[in-house]
Amino acid sequence: MALLLAPGAIKSGNFAGFVTNFAFYAVFSAIISTALAKIMFAVAGMMLASTALARIAQVMNAPTLTVTKTPQAPKDNSVEFKDVSFTYEGADIPALDHVSFRVAPGQTAALVGPSGGGKTTAASLIPRFWDVSSGSVEVGGVDVRETDPHVLMDQVAFVFQNDRLFKASILENVRAARPDATREEVQAALSAAQCDDILTKLPDGMDTVIGTEGTYLSGGEQQRVALARAILKDAPIVVLDEATAFADPENEALIQKAFAVLTKDRTVIMIAHRLSTVIGADRIIVLDGGRVEEEGTHAELVQAGGLYSRMWEDYNKAVQWRITAGEEVR
Repeated sequence: MALLLAPGAIKSGNFAGFVTNFAFYAVFSAIISTALAKIMFAVAGMMLASTALARIAQVMNAPTLTVTKTPQAPKDNSVEFKDVSFTYEGADIPALDHVSFRVAPGQTAALVGPSGGGKTTAASLIPRFWDVSSGSVEVGGVDVRETDPHVLMDQVAFVFQNDRLFKASILENVRAARPDATREEVQAALSAAQCDDILTKLPDGMDTVIGTEGTYLSGGEQQRVALARAILKDAPIVVLDEATAFADPENEALIQKAFAVLTKDRTVIMIAHRLSTVIGADRIIVLDGGRVEEEGTHAELVQAGGLYSRMWEDYNKAVQWRITAGEEVR
């Protein structure tokens, strides 16, 4: 402003006007910049509020699942997909396309395949996180849409790869699966889930509140507490969605021991990317692009020379590469 106003004042000889104009623009510029900054922050706040309200509206306007007036009770612990197709809202390509398979009571079935193949979607249809677009998902010989939602949820225990704990005590986090459980039952579930070392290091044992005063658990430790919750629920059907994905080797070994307790005498559906964890499964279902590409035991699928065989070969190459790379580093 001084560079623009001073020459004009010198040329015109109007120094009083120069001082007046300079004072005006100096004050006016400060006011304008402050006002623009406030407008900028106000607009940013309005955009955040609009996004938040849109999310709330999306939840409030979400369609509710239909509840049958004549519910049927599952006859056993089997899980069967009958020509199931499912498409997410707004998507053009179905996540599952005419998928059929059956898991008998007490069997362990593994869902494997490339990322985006529909594994998690298939598992999520069992407890009716969504309803199928066509076909049917049956638990105990009964379509899940014909089962009371509370009964259905009592039938299924889930362990996700990214389980999160509530900001509450370990006791309450585990007891969320069965609110009427005693302290002794919660303690037994925690021990079965290999959580004794976690309780030992916490100041108040299982009464320690997670997330307060610097008390936090690692991802693998959170998974073990989540497993204790599933063990306490004692559901006849267990769905494991890559539960060891983010665990370190030590935690993974403990989680595998907890799996042995959780899956005993139960119908198990596991989603796995590490093929070494599914070798002992009773049946392996290979999903690719929402379709069942192959189905059988590990030995049968390797011998068939299809997609699973190629995945197994690539997996072994990757493991061998890691071992070789580690040896070179040493």
